[in-house]
Amino acid sequence: MGDKEEDVKIEASWKEALKDEFGQEYFKTLREFVKGEYQHAIVYPAPKNIFRAFELCPFDKVEVVILGQDPYHGASQANGLCFAVSEGVPLPPSLQNIFKELATDIGPVKNKTGDLERWAKQGVLLLNATLTVHARTAGSHQGKGWEEFTDAVIRKLSEERENLVFILWGNYAKQKVSAVDRAKHLVLESAHPSPFSAANGFFGSKPFSKTNEYLVEHNKKPIDWL
Repeated sequence: MGDKEEDVKIEASWKEALKDEFGQEYFKTLREFVKGEYQHAIVYPAPKNIFRAFELCPFDKVEVVILGQDPYHGASQANGLCFAVSEGVPLPPSLQNIFKELATDIGPVKNKTGDLERWAKQGVLLLNATLTVHARTAGSHQGKGWEEFTDAVIRKLSEERENLVFILWGNYAKQKVSAVDRAKHLVLESAHPSPFSAANGFFGSKPFSKTNEYLVEHNKKPIDWL
């Protein structure tokens, strides 16, 4: 993450949009904590992928935000995009359910790989609320400052962009995005795609087709989800 705020290696448009965050006390503390964790423990994702969601989806290109909670904490899984896994890694249950819903909502999924880079490059910000995690310990980097940082991301998008779609799966995501201005953005809420809750309202929620309908209504290009 660099030794001082100017060194935070994040895509240029995001660096500008979030410049007020990097000098704040909470971010300095967070940076030191994360640096220490990478030096002394196994932490995911790889350091170069911490800000990958931002690299692939610049501030002014965002059209859709999908919010996750924590990176995957198993070996080789987390790749900097929420719900995604690297090429060749077996699909985790939540991602399997996302693809199931996508198939019933829009049609057969052509691209079965779990690295959702193809979505990110079309303007889907795949944002975890916490951007790092200690190996094999879910939630281990919660409450260290990442949430404040990602709250700022959501706030900036809500304030400065128009007609975005925020896709919120599960109660955590719904609380996280309470600050979004629903008068100028579409907010789609449902149960989480996890096997524990998918049958309680995630399946049948049609987030992908609803997103595309809204984008087209506002003269934007639909996302090729398949």
